[in-house]
Amino acid sequence: MTTVPFSSLGLKQPLLDSVHKLGFEQPSPIQAQTIPVVMSGVDVIGLSQTGSGKTAAFALPALNQIDLSKNATQVLILCPTRELAVQVCEEVHRLSSCLKGLTALPVYGGTPMFRQVKGLRAGAHIVVGTPGRIIDHLERKNLQTDQIKMVILDEADRMLDMGFKEDMENILSQTPEERQTLFFSATMNKPVEKLISKFSHNPQTVAIEQRAMTVDAIDQTYYEVRSRSKTEVLSRLLDMDPPKRAIVFCNTKQMVDDCCEALLARGYAADRIHGDITQQGRERVIARFREGTVELLVATDVAARGLDIDDVGIVFNYDLPYDPEDYVHRIGRTGRAGRSGRAVTFVFGRDIHRMQAIERFTRQNLKRVQIPTQEDVEGTRADRVFNDVRTMLENNTFKNHDALVDRLLDQGHTPTDIASALFTMLRKDESRPVEAIQEDREPFRPETPRSGGGGGKFAGKKGGKGGFKTNFKKRPFDRAPRGDHSGGGKPFAKGKGKGPKPEWAAKKSAPPPKGAASGRRFKRPD
Repeated sequence: MTTVPFSSLGLKQPLLDSVHKLGFEQPSPIQAQTIPVVMSGVDVIGLSQTGSGKTAAFALPALNQIDLSKNATQVLILCPTRELAVQVCEEVHRLSSCLKGLTALPVYGGTPMFRQVKGLRAGAHIVVGTPGRIIDHLERKNLQTDQIKMVILDEADRMLDMGFKEDMENILSQTPEERQTLFFSATMNKPVEKLISKFSHNPQTVAIEQRAMTVDAIDQTYYEVRSRSKTEVLSRLLDMDPPKRAIVFCNTKQMVDDCCEALLARGYAADRIHGDITQQGRERVIARFREGTVELLVATDVAARGLDIDDVGIVFNYDLPYDPEDYVHRIGRTGRAGRSGRAVTFVFGRDIHRMQAIERFTRQNLKRVQIPTQEDVEGTRADRVFNDVRTMLENNTFKNHDALVDRLLDQGHTPTDIASALFTMLRKDESRPVEAIQEDREPFRPETPRSGGGGGKFAGKKGGKGGFKTNFKKRPFDRAPRGDHSGGGKPFAKGKGKGPKPEWAAKKSAPPPKGAASGRRFKRPD
């Protein structure tokens, strides 16, 4: 685990402000090792699994060298899919939130071309796109490459597997020779090696060692849930099986504050620790957590590192960690001292790729579980109260209140009504507002490689590029006869129209001029 702060990496102050604003306390291993090397100006080969935080590893040094006084494309990032292109561009916007005047443009297929053309001609500083659409803009002269300083190939191995080899070589060949090239890949195979040897200059390799770790004693599950529904799902899980102690991990300080406030508003005994809380404050919170005064501890990875509490029943990954090693560290807070433990992770959409990297890292599969309904929660609560009362009756561990029960019976209440009222009182404190949960997904389709001859449903008969094939039958144009026919009539029926007659035809003594029926020019009588 690295402890290098972002401030020691040589980034501009606006970028450090953006990182601090996002709540990141320290860089991941790939970020700490890659950023200084990239900023030295050499070509870089980054070998790291998906979900290790490599986007910030190349985005931060790329943003650091942008000249905002020039309205020209200076950084080009290639991604294999539309989904990843959108994700990378969103991350660039987040990391540059305090860098005034910077523009980043996502460019991928399936969206209107004119919007992308407008952004490219305006001089977007960073362009993030898929190979197919980038080639389209290069052929149309919409994307100017003469000012590009850096080209980044994100998940280069995946782009090669998808058949983008020719497109990638075409794009790289049209960029300046003195550019800086960054290759990021999860694996190093022969196709990747050939591409690197052809389009790089003495690259330096940065590889993150992946230590295989297993956590057999921990039951690992995950739920697919949108960000705005995480608090509701967390509440349902806590209500169904209230743990003695639980830790909720978030990625940022802001998310820790938001999550803790939401839990407190719902009546849970929760507290927080993160980098902005003093050491004395952290120790006080941890002491209350050990005593049981605080049941839920909401924390970031940095603040919780080194936390040694034996009887944590469950760990919630409210946010999926960027580094698989952080995941192992998190869930290692439970299942200690020979005890069993549980780890619950919330994922949605793009998080699935990072979760798959975690599964490869831990060599274990996380089991997907359906989100419990409110009826499931209510049923579990009722069963818990019922079992507690039954156990108390069987073990005879209750105090005798026959006098009070007799008084209620004397007033005409039945034993069933008395017992129902007592059960209602027991469950009264468990009631809370319920929110709806949205479980819809965000589908993205991978872009297919370009092939000769075009095609598609708008292709011409011979499969040419972009040709339109029409199915309209030829027919004569409906030409209306000359004159005023605003009153209706059949357009091809001569002399049978029902519209108003011309002025000369109204006079019976004046016959129609010669040639009037044929539509030739004539001089009408005054």
